[in-house]
Amino acid sequence: MAERDRQSTPAAAEPWGSGRGYGPISPRHPLGGEMTDVVRGIFTRLRLPWLLQRYSKIPVLAVFSCVNGFVSIGLMAALAVVTKSPFVFPSLGPTAFLFFYTPTAASAAPRTTILGHSIGIAVAYMSLLITGLTHAGPATATGVTLARAIAAALSLGLTAGLMVLARAPHPPAGATTLIVSLGILSRPPMLLVLLGGVVLLTLQAIVINRLAGVDYPLWAPRQARPEQDPPPPP
Repeated sequence: MAERDRQSTPAAAEPWGSGRGYGPISPRHPLGGEMTDVVRGIFTRLRLPWLLQRYSKIPVLAVFSCVNGFVSIGLMAALAVVTKSPFVFPSLGPTAFLFFYTPTAASAAPRTTILGHSIGIAVAYMSLLITGLTHAGPATATGVTLARAIAAALSLGLTAGLMVLARAPHPPAGATTLIVSLGILSRPPMLLVLLGGVVLLTLQAIVINRLAGVDYPLWAPRQARPEQDPPPPP
């Protein structure tokens, strides 16, 4: 009787994201992301059995995050030093973290990343044209005027809306659009360099995630299995 009752009881709905790494926190994913999958893949590729047994430990993940962040942004910073161009800027930091924390999430896909930052840059420069601030100094030096406030609000609002319309939600692009609309980097040649930095960092993500054995897309995000409506409450 008890066995029949167990068989007739519907199984609990699978938590969102389970099996994809970026759902509930678990012993395998103590941070709730997919960083452990990246770390395990790299340790396997490098044949480090001692570390492979400890890939999901918080200290190991912390060291990996430190080293990976240093290398990823350090390469961009070195390129900026050599070329005297702004290949490194604040919003690359959260983009890099997304690449290796939730690499298979839609917000970390190459298409989403490049398109999101492109929208942010283009919309921000348009807001500078509308408010007549294309040749003004940065807000950090001149202060926030009414025109600057309008440019910042307009750029962020349009960036958010257009990313949704384009199905390219990449949160760090919200910082990129403010970097431009606040005048920190606003000259057209610099804007092209900004986008170049995004592309180069994305190429790094493709190489590292693929080496780790992560099913990281080359362009568009992977399509998830069809979602089912949750069962009605008893």
